[in-house]
This record gives sequence, C-alpha cells and structure tokens, in this order.
Amino acid sequence: SSDLLWTANNIGVTLLNKLAFATVDFHYPYFLSFVHMVCNSVGSQLVFSSLERDMKSGTTGIFQRLLGNIARKELDEKGKKYIIAFSVIFSLNIAIGNVSLRHVSVNFNQVMRSLVPAITIAMGLLLGKKISSNRIIAVLPVVVGVAMACFGDMTFSSLGFFYTVMCILLAALKVVASGEMLTGALKLHPVDLLGHMAPLAMVQCVFLSFMTGEINSIASRPELYTRSEE
Repeated sequence: SSDLLWTANNIGVTLLNKLAFATVDFHYPYFLSFVHMVCNSVGSQLVFSSLERDMKSGTTGIFQRLLGNIARKELDEKGKKYIIAFSVIFSLNIAIGNVSLRHVSVNFNQVMRSLVPAITIAMGLLLGKKISSNRIIAVLPVVVGVAMACFGDMTFSSLGFFYTVMCILLAALKVVASGEMLTGALKLHPVDLLGHMAPLAMVQCVFLSFMTGEINSIASRPELYTRSEE
C-alpha cells in the first residue's frame, strides 16, 4: 500500500507541476521547489506539534496512529554535515526535476523516472553493497510496465533530456543517501529527517530562484499586468 501511495503521490505532483507550467503560466521551477520545501517544513512541524500535544494530553492522535512515536534526535557535528549534504541533493533533485518538466512531456518524464530503481541498484553495487539477484530481476518489469503505461507523447528537447538524466541520477543518489540516513549511524525517522532537511532545502531553493532572476520576474508581473490593462 505504501508503494501505491508513493507512486500516486509522485505522478500527482508531476502532473500538478506540469499544469502550473503549462496552464497557470507559472514558469518558475526553482521558486516552485521553494514552495514544495515550505510545505514540507510546515507539514513536518505540524506533525511534531501534534505529537507533542498528544504526549502531554495522553491521547493518541491521527499522526501517532499512522506514524507511531517519533522522537526528534539532536544531531552532532557529523550528523549536521550529513543533513546539509543530503539537503543539497534533495533540493537539487526537486529543482532540476521541475526544470526538466518545462522541456519534456509528462510521459517521457515518467518513463525516465522508472529507471531510478535500476540506477539505485547500480550505485549500491558500486558502493560495495550486496544486492540479491531477485531484487535486480524485480526491477525489470517495473521499468517495462511504466514504459508501456506511459508510452505516448514522448516529446523532449536536448536540454530537457539533459535535465531529466540529471534528475534521475540525483533521484537515485537521494535514495541511496536517504537509506544511509534512515538505517545507518543516525537512524532518523523519515519525518524527523524531513524536519531537519526541508528548512535547509527551502533556503537553497529560494537562493537558486533569486540567482536565476525568478523572484525579480515574479515581483514584476503585477506591474506588467497593470501596464497591459492600461
């Protein structure tokens, strides 16, 4: 069920992002990524505050029933460096993914993203991890199935192809890195990891948006509308 929820969420976010670029004319992928990170930051803080209230009142709220008990961990210097590095990978993955959607079709994006499990396995093998042959074989029908389901409008530009390749490489690296953060020395809960990482990624995304001129363009749009109406 968790895999189905992840797949539905992934496709839903992709479609909504594409809709923002194509229909709403919100062609600011880095700022859109900043909005994503704001929502992640606020959402994780809401979860923590809800769990804290449940703990004080002795009740069991919806988040506790869904996620269990989540204890925020204090990070040492090494842990903080890991979080900063992971936040860079995370924010770049989302930002470049949003940029690629401006240059490729949703079908092409999803077919390319189906390669992420295979690339993740390849990265794991390069890092010396033991991966069973059954897991490797299980990836093949996933890739073929997504390709068959999404085959259709496979339009893309050379720049879009480059961004999409970068996106799936970063996505695979994010999976490997998050696995280490969740099961390695830190052993953070996924929501705790998101709470530590999202505010940093939020700052990084808004910095990218400012450096690429997106924020200035957004700020100037109301003036452009006023001039056009006059």
